[in-house]
Amino acid sequence: MLPLLEGILVPHVTPFREDESVNDEALGELVEYFIFSGVSGLVTLGSNGEFPYLSREERLHVIKTVLESVNGRVPVIAGTAYPSTKETVEFSWEAWDLGVDALLIAPPFYFKPSPREIYHHYSRIAESVDAPIVLYNVPKFTGYNIPLDVIQALAEEHSNIIAIKDSSGEVSRIAELVRRLGDEVSVLAGTGDMIFPALSLGAQGAVVAIANVAPRMCVELYRAFTENQLERARKLQLKLNLLNEVLVKSHNQLSAIKEAMRLLGLEVGYPRSPTLPLSEEEFLEVERVLTFSFNKPRPF
Repeated sequence: MLPLLEGILVPHVTPFREDESVNDEALGELVEYFIFSGVSGLVTLGSNGEFPYLSREERLHVIKTVLESVNGRVPVIAGTAYPSTKETVEFSWEAWDLGVDALLIAPPFYFKPSPREIYHHYSRIAESVDAPIVLYNVPKFTGYNIPLDVIQALAEEHSNIIAIKDSSGEVSRIAELVRRLGDEVSVLAGTGDMIFPALSLGAQGAVVAIANVAPRMCVELYRAFTENQLERARKLQLKLNLLNEVLVKSHNQLSAIKEAMRLLGLEVGYPRSPTLPLSEEEFLEVERVLTFSFNKPRPF
């Protein structure tokens, strides 16, 4: 079983070419960039990987490409969620057979399930797939939080549930997760503005969109915290908050994150339709925040 997850894991984007096909070469280069930046692992086909827009074959192809590029250097966690339990179980087995280290599973979406249905969904997956599982609470995209009681019950009854990525952005919820789950399950902040607060409460790390744009800054924050350089960690968090506010909260994060990465010299293309590129005004705001955040006249 994979040890408790910790540190900064990047939920990386999926690069596309102009025809919206997956850009394998760019994906391999991204892997090198993130590993060189010091991240503790890669999360493939998370929200920023645009998994709902990819076919089953494309998802498998992306996972294979990432695994080949990583070559065992850091853990790879693959997003395997589908709206139905059956499809999630089947695809989770396919991803696990490819050699990923763990599975990231968002709750059912489109139809809103009851707490009993959420519990049954995850229980069936945990019982059916002999792989480490990371629960993914992402109310921004599903429209609801996984109830805390459900998470606690799942963690107590299924030893292969090893972590939860919580993207609620709620300090009180992170605190309650840490209190309830103790040292048995990693609590990972899921929003860029919550890294320092979550670590302060006892979380083990973070899986944040902003790590696509500022992986080294995120890693430096984590290291500063673990080395008890709290004032440095606090200042880095405030820098990340500005980036997160513009790139994740103010605009469509799929477009804004990729726009920022392109400005920094990373070949990632644009999001897949129906997501549109940023408007000129939005683009200029992204350009300004990058210039300010990286303390250079023009870092890209």
